[in-house]
Amino acid sequence: MRPAWLEINFDALAHNFNLIRARAGNVQVVGVVKANAYGHGAVEVGKELLRLGAWGLAVATTEEARQLRKAGIVARILLMGSLHPQQAQEVVELDLIPSISTLESAEALNALGKPVRVHLEFDTGMGRVGFQPQEAALVKERFARYQNLLIQGIYSHFADAEEDEPWTREQTAQFQQVQRVFGPGYFYHLCNTAGALNYSAYGFSAVRPGIGLYGLLPGLGLKPIARLLAKPTQVKALPAGRRIGYGGLYTTQGLEWIATLPVGYADGMPRLVFNRATVRYYPEPEALNPQPCICPVVGRVSMDQITVKIPAPVSLDQVFEVVTPDFDPTSSLWGWAELTGTVSYEPAVRLSPRLPRVYLRDGVEVARVE
Repeated sequence: MRPAWLEINFDALAHNFNLIRARAGNVQVVGVVKANAYGHGAVEVGKELLRLGAWGLAVATTEEARQLRKAGIVARILLMGSLHPQQAQEVVELDLIPSISTLESAEALNALGKPVRVHLEFDTGMGRVGFQPQEAALVKERFARYQNLLIQGIYSHFADAEEDEPWTREQTAQFQQVQRVFGPGYFYHLCNTAGALNYSAYGFSAVRPGIGLYGLLPGLGLKPIARLLAKPTQVKALPAGRRIGYGGLYTTQGLEWIATLPVGYADGMPRLVFNRATVRYYPEPEALNPQPCICPVVGRVSMDQITVKIPAPVSLDQVFEVVTPDFDPTSSLWGWAELTGTVSYEPAVRLSPRLPRVYLRDGVEVARVE
């Protein structure tokens, strides 16, 4: 296996799943695994979420759904976002539950002549896709004419359940207006992670956590489920005055030990974290309370490699944590996001498929994808 890999902790995933479900009032959980499960591996994470009791999985594209089906997943798959009419045939072939927000897509599906379960999406304030809540009665009337479309669920999406309470409550009121029009018997869902944790009274039939499943929001009791590990490909001593990396943006101040790790921006590490990010290793991992050695990333982040300053030579079997499973400001996915002025979603989804992924439950490897 390549000497750089992602380790995914299914125990942390279970912790996050159960915490979110409990906070949302023990309603159903739709496991969002779009964007390769936010970089963590959609197939294996999806299987584990179903094992934990998820209602089904949610993806953003038909290709993401196809990957799950090819892997043998037969559970419900909700295709989120607005269905384009040209995707209608794929929806039927893959046995998906599409999100419908236009009459054009509804008519394309209905014309195929096969029964299809659908979820209707309403735009309660996000402004992207969805029928308008004021159109709910007309939408209900129009869909009654589509003989092949079975409305199973109705949903919307919060725009800022993290910070904007008035807007969130306004969206909820809009969604409840839709609910009054359609009545009982439908699978209603509105809450993303922030909604599930901050507005549990609005869990309806289910919640749709994404980023929360992967533990990448601090201060909420969630646990990051991944760490990026690497072994050095070279360890060497460089004299004072040596410039390191493209552009020579770091210069050694004295005799310094430098370890080269085989990960770079092609693996998802942002280029902008050079001379600010850190990695860590444990010189005595078997100790009762092992203490990490924190090492700065020095010089540019290259496509495939980084260089780190270490206090003393180590063997090529030494394992470094390039991404730590916490909220460290310089070595976690959340920290990378803070260093580069973005959100933790972005560095997570950029974790490259070329990184092998090793999945652990109770500390034991249960799956591996290379």
